[in-house]
Amino acid sequence: MEYKDYYKILGVDRKATDNEIRKAYRKLALKYHPDRNPNDPKAEEKFKEINEANQVLSDPQKRSRYDQLGTSYNEWQQRGAPAGGFNWDEWFTNQPSGGTRVEYGSLDDLFGGDFSDFFRSIFGGMGGSGRMGNSRTTTQGRRVGQRSPVERAPIEQPLTISLTEAYQGTMRRLEVNDRHLEVKIPAGSHTGTKVRIPNAVVHPQGQTEDLYLVIEVTDDPHFERKKDDLYTNVSVDLFTAVLGGEVTVPTLTGNVVLKIPAGTQPDQLFRLSGKGMPHIKDPKNCGDLFVHIKIQIPKKLTAQQKDLFKQLAGLAD
Repeated sequence: MEYKDYYKILGVDRKATDNEIRKAYRKLALKYHPDRNPNDPKAEEKFKEINEANQVLSDPQKRSRYDQLGTSYNEWQQRGAPAGGFNWDEWFTNQPSGGTRVEYGSLDDLFGGDFSDFFRSIFGGMGGSGRMGNSRTTTQGRRVGQRSPVERAPIEQPLTISLTEAYQGTMRRLEVNDRHLEVKIPAGSHTGTKVRIPNAVVHPQGQTEDLYLVIEVTDDPHFERKKDDLYTNVSVDLFTAVLGGEVTVPTLTGNVVLKIPAGTQPDQLFRLSGKGMPHIKDPKNCGDLFVHIKIQIPKKLTAQQKDLFKQLAGLAD
């Protein structure tokens, strides 16, 4: 089995902070998102690989286990990769071989094979959030009975959407336990929003559990989001800034016209009320859109324009 270097996939150092991992993931997810690369199998595969790496490195429990595996794998390579290959058996469960072994169900099976064999083998029992599901315990392969009930962490699965989808709300189709589900993602969702799907996961014994989709909203090239407010930059020419005029401003519902007063200053901020993101609990109530004015200074002037500016400068004196 091939070892996957999740740090290399996200382009971060092995000592990267949670924030550095999150930023790297968002940047790559935006670049390879299927909406931006329609009908591109390579981009789709890369997007899955990025999500898999993020699922491991953003989860403290998974990352700790992965780092332990990485240390053992590197030591094996440093010994010259002895014949017989790396001892993967030690890492196929949560305990070293020869001890108590715990077998788990796998979220990869629930979601139609979106995870690699490497992920399934090493993290199959840790689900989307490091949870411990119903399992059977064996000692040296001998069954000793069912585990007593334990408090479980919720089953979670990351889901990436665009800012436009977060504004409008969107739908996603999932395959869970060979069932096709349509899930509504509410307008106003933000990174960290959890969408509950009741009784989505059905275990072989017949028990059901809720599934939570953990939303990740990708960065948008035109807007910066701060809670429910949006920020954007709009360029105006020097003459409009000095004399006043109108400028077209993009919003998530289309372009609007903003009146610029005479004497507008660089980086001056204008507010468009209600043009931000909808509040997730009250979609009819939206945040605001703040417009930063960027003034374009002409790089080339005609002789007549230069004379006019000189006359203005003389009048200013």
